[in-house]
Amino acid sequence: MAPQKTATATQTWDKRGWRAYPRIQMPDYPDQAALNAVEAQLAKFPPLVFAGEARRLKASLAEVAAGRSFLLQGGDCAESFSEFSADNIRDTFKVMLQMAIVLTWGAQLPVVKVGRMAGQFAKPRSTATETIGAHELPSYRGDIINGFDFTPEARIPDPQRMLAAYTQAAASLNLLRAFSTGGYADIHRVQSWISDFTGGEEAARYRDIADRISDAMAFMAAAGVTSATAHGLGTVDFYTSHEALLLEYEEALARIDSTTGLPVAGSGHMIWIGDRTRQIDGAHVEFARGVQNPIGLKCGPSISDSDLKTLIWKLNPENEPGRLTLIARFGAGLVGDHLPRLIKAVQAEGANVVWSCDPMHGNTIKSASGYKTRPFESVLREVREFFAVHRDEGTIPGGVHFEMTGKDVTECTGGVRAVTDEDLSDRYHTACDPRLNASQSLELAFLVAEELRRRRVAGAQQAKAS
Repeated sequence: MAPQKTATATQTWDKRGWRAYPRIQMPDYPDQAALNAVEAQLAKFPPLVFAGEARRLKASLAEVAAGRSFLLQGGDCAESFSEFSADNIRDTFKVMLQMAIVLTWGAQLPVVKVGRMAGQFAKPRSTATETIGAHELPSYRGDIINGFDFTPEARIPDPQRMLAAYTQAAASLNLLRAFSTGGYADIHRVQSWISDFTGGEEAARYRDIADRISDAMAFMAAAGVTSATAHGLGTVDFYTSHEALLLEYEEALARIDSTTGLPVAGSGHMIWIGDRTRQIDGAHVEFARGVQNPIGLKCGPSISDSDLKTLIWKLNPENEPGRLTLIARFGAGLVGDHLPRLIKAVQAEGANVVWSCDPMHGNTIKSASGYKTRPFESVLREVREFFAVHRDEGTIPGGVHFEMTGKDVTECTGGVRAVTDEDLSDRYHTACDPRLNASQSLELAFLVAEELRRRRVAGAQQAKAS
């Protein structure tokens, strides 16, 4: 049962309160005056997202929790200042739209689209330093904190980078809003992109699904349902998210919603707490518990049942549907060891949560060629294990969470256009972790759609039998 609550989170929360709690995975800035000046400047800037948008996303995630929608969350491992361009934003947005249509076909449900974009600039690291040759320097922690170049100067935390991140995020959101409502996201255009993918021999196994989607579109057009006659076929709702790691940035962009009088994180529609920063009495949990946005919580193998129960009520004391998404990240072969106990812990509390699968972070390996990579088959295996556990437990597999890009990179091995260990050096562009490329992302959507369709068919047969 939920613990007795005598005050809401907002009544006992201040946006600066996290500073009194233990902080990890955050930089120590050498120039406090410079940091104070940047924070003051950010606090004067407009929020990047608006409270009404965050509320709409929360309502959509409540539908996911109830099994009436499906969550697709994806995008960059860590956004880069140097790779920032309109083309890169467009290409990732394009692939996510294709994935969403395929998943809609499989689940026969609306797909909630959330990008790891316009804020995913900071990354936790497993070690505080890295060594190349005889030289040891502080680890690269994302462009919002320090530089990627392996030099002493680049690795010094610089608060001015927060201003650059804000500017890039604002420009990204501006373009994403234009793509979402300006005709680029028209469902007929997206359907033609899917047909292009399945035109090659290597993707022929997915052609049947693409043909069924095309037939459905043709039927709708014949019935007079087109983007010109039906609201929603020419536009999409697209939201942004990121790990709320750099709390000085998050605090500076937190605002009071003029409609409700409640605090909102103005840095992104959804923020999440990483598996390394989910300490019950830590700074990141303290900050996230007070804002009204949807919150994600990464759950790795080390999370205990008791910690999960405590975190659930800290982050969602009112048990509000759509407020909390639990993002499972265990690694292929380990899902069955951990996810069932966490599901049982959630059920014992009667908690409203969205269950999502992050099959990326538990499947990172070092290839024979020396590159950090993720095998496509391991990613797919973890997704399938996630679905299987939820089937056995009678619970709802609400979504998937991928690190991906619309670019033709060679960072993860496998897929129909098979990337081998030897190929990794061709176009290995990530500043941090390996990402699925456009082809691998869409292929994975087809495979997840097949899982969703099997689940839907089995559910219909069970309902008919009873």
